[in-house]
This record gives sequence, C-alpha cells and structure tokens, in this order.
Amino acid sequence: MALQSFLDYLLLEKNYSELTIKAYKSDLSEFRDFIQSEFESDKIESVNYAQIRSWIVSLVEKGITNRTINRKITSLNSYYKFLLKIGDIKTNPLAKHKALKTSKRVQIPFSEKEVTTVLDEWHFDDSFEGIRDKLIIELFYSTGIRRIELVELKISNIDFSKKTLKVLGKRNKERFIPLLQSVIETLKTYLDSRNTLEEIKDSEHLFLTQKGVKIYETLVYRIINEYFSLASSKVKKSPHILRHSFATHLLNQGADLNAVKELLGHSSLAATQVYTHNSISELKKVYLKAHPRSDK
Repeated sequence: MALQSFLDYLLLEKNYSELTIKAYKSDLSEFRDFIQSEFESDKIESVNYAQIRSWIVSLVEKGITNRTINRKITSLNSYYKFLLKIGDIKTNPLAKHKALKTSKRVQIPFSEKEVTTVLDEWHFDDSFEGIRDKLIIELFYSTGIRRIELVELKISNIDFSKKTLKVLGKRNKERFIPLLQSVIETLKTYLDSRNTLEEIKDSEHLFLTQKGVKIYETLVYRIINEYFSLASSKVKKSPHILRHSFATHLLNQGADLNAVKELLGHSSLAATQVYTHNSISELKKVYLKAHPRSDK
C-alpha cells in the first residue's frame, strides 16, 4: 500500500514521467525480491543498512556498474524519505550512505563534418521510412530534444506559423524550440508521406512506423546508429550523442550557455556545463591562432 502511495506521489506531486516511475518501481521490486530471498522478508520498510549493503555487494558481484547501483539506491532512498514524510518510519537506513565512486563519462559528440555527411551527402530514399528517418535526424540535431521527447511528439506540437516546436520534457515541463526552415520543409514532406499510409492507428503522434503505430525508442536508437555508422567511427552512435552534438556545436559557435540550457530543457546550469569541455577546446584553437605571443 505504501509503495503505491509513493508511486502516486511521484506522479501527482513530483510530476515524474511514467518512464521514471517505472524505473523506481522496478528498483524497489528488485530489492524486495532480494530481501525475500536472502532474509525471508518482503518488508522494505523494516530493513537495516547491513541488509541494504548486502544487496549492494550482490549487485557489484553481478557486474552491475557503480552508476547503475547508485541509481537503484537513489530509488530506495527516495522511498525511505517518503516514508519518513508520512510517518511510516522513524529513521532512514540510508541516511549516512555514501554513493559509490563512478568514473566521469566523457561523451564525444559527432563532428560537424560527420553530421553534414549524413544529412547532406547521404541519399535518403523517397519512401515513407526514408523521409521519416531524415526528419528524425534533422530534428535531433536542430532541436537537441531527448529520445523519449521525440517519440512522444504530437502533430499538434508543431506551430508552422511561428516556426516552433512544443516539447514536453522531464516532469512535464513545456518548452518551445525554434525550427529551421529546412526542417519545416522536411516536416511538410514527411506529413504528406505519412498521409499515404494504409492505416494510421496512433493519429495524434507525429512519428509512426510503416504500420501506422507510434514509433518506439529502440527503433529510434537503431535509426541513428545505422545512419551514423556510415559516417562516423565513434564507438557510441546514439540519439543522446546527437543531442550532445547540438549543444556542443552551438557553444562552439558562441551561443550563450543559458540559452543552450533553455533549449535543452535542463533545470540547472550545472547539467548544461558538461557540454562546455568541447567548446573550451575550440576556444583554445582560436586563442592559439589569434594571440600574438602564441607559437603559431
């Protein structure tokens, strides 16, 4: 009962997305299964830190990354904080827990040349899927939206007169992103092609499969991976790397950090600053080339 109240709290009061709530529920269910197996109890509310520590050790032994383990513990900690708030427990067993150390991940964006190669030099066929795939890549690179945000886009989110796109981000926060004229043209071409589908089941959603149903996240990932494999030798080729490229390239061209923050839908500037290391390297090139005392 307390678990369902917690999930309702995340949805109604914290405005978390359904995807995030699903992850919280999965983490808590996994921990409950562990204590049931190891300690013959399914009451998450009455465990002690030693039992939680046993779970952490078991996850490490399974080869789960520290980053993923920290996320699972965050889910558990949020639940205990909720239980404290409603008076179901008196102490949080994770109150003095310290997160496991994680290595800093450096996301390497696509170069401008790699993006240009895919969008301008690669031939997209004139089929529904070819036009759709090109639009997906253009939207990612020109707006910086997240994969789930693209999947959930509706036709009503597009304002052709104002040349803007309304995006529903994390915690249901709305933001409006300008659309390039070239993207608008591809959008119109795609919508014309979309109308020729034999059957459309998810009519409100912008991106559909050939069967007329809403596109799904793994397909979007596969599209980006396949096309950029033709132009890039980078290990990771994903929608998030395109989002990373969008931010990095804007900053390299002198865009204001706060403006990029708003476009990305970040709640804090700190989240946007992770993209600045690439723009700093670009600034170094300009600096070394322009400064009279540099060894050109």
